[in-house]
Amino acid sequence: MIRVLVVGAGNMGASHARAYHQLNGFQLVGIVAPSPRRRSPLARELGGIAEFSDFEQALAQTSPDAVAVCSYPDTHKEYTLKALQAGAHVFVEKPLAETVEDAREIVQTATRLNRKVVVGYILRHHPAWQKFIELARSLGKPLVMRMNLNQQSSGKEWETHKQLMNSMSPIVDCGVHYVDVMCQMTRSKPVRVQAIGARLTDEIKTDMYNYGQLQVVFEDGSVGWYEAGWGPMISETAFFVKDVIGPKGCVSIVDPAQQGKTDSADIDSHTKTNSLLLHFAERDEMGQFTKPDQLIDTHNEPDHQELCNREQQFFLKAITEDLDLKEHLEDAVNSLRIVLAADQSVRSGKVISLTETFEKSGDYTNLST
Repeated sequence: MIRVLVVGAGNMGASHARAYHQLNGFQLVGIVAPSPRRRSPLARELGGIAEFSDFEQALAQTSPDAVAVCSYPDTHKEYTLKALQAGAHVFVEKPLAETVEDAREIVQTATRLNRKVVVGYILRHHPAWQKFIELARSLGKPLVMRMNLNQQSSGKEWETHKQLMNSMSPIVDCGVHYVDVMCQMTRSKPVRVQAIGARLTDEIKTDMYNYGQLQVVFEDGSVGWYEAGWGPMISETAFFVKDVIGPKGCVSIVDPAQQGKTDSADIDSHTKTNSLLLHFAERDEMGQFTKPDQLIDTHNEPDHQELCNREQQFFLKAITEDLDLKEHLEDAVNSLRIVLAADQSVRSGKVISLTETFEKSGDYTNLST
């Protein structure tokens, strides 16, 4: 039985705590959050789990085998390193850290201490997204990958977004997911990235922008863009675009039943696919398409909670079966590298070369495989 301590009681912390409570192989021993308003209802829901406001105190009192770091990104490095040094395995929500250097320090510490670190890339555990990546790989090269996730947020969702923007922009916080998907689709080294951003509100305490778009170019000629915006002013028109084009056709995530009904703040909508539309570019001697488009029904897919359960089942397997997580962590570090370079591009107005930074660090060895 893996005794696990959860840090953070927001959307992701609560979902992961519920997963540990439900799954065989885990024993939830405590929840850490500064606000009793957040942690106490969750602790009661899960049978009176121990509550803490201080992480170090919780770590000392519970002596967990594993820690789930689901707090704000600016705490990820501190909590993850302290958990590793206390002998615990770590599940940490994306992004792994605020800087590439901090992310590499976490990986090096986990390797030295022989502890497992799993990063919360939830889409890697989604069967429809796995199928989406598989179909994209069948379209030939180069690929054109078009993705966004804009969120029209208000109330508590907007408060959460403003808190997140104390340390990072939407294209960094959300972008690591979709850049990771792009890297899986093309499996080619990224060459350069450029990005634009706009600050659409004065409610953010820092100089952070709440809208951004990045463009990344890969060694094989593939290109991708990702767009993300947060706030009450964000449009819900085309807020969820997931579309990949190749020489042989294209594949898109579509929802025929949606018909204009949108709620970009709904966390389930961030992973839901509903259907995949596959188009074939092959034509006959008359120039007419030879195959009809194929609509692949994926509506019977796991919801957000089930995806969190699957993430934690993978975490359990990584611990109990001593899985090699080297590639998993390389991917996490280098998707972070790409989106942080995009943030640098927004601030500098320059195109950022990725080739030199990848070659100097030697971090990424598996992109072209």
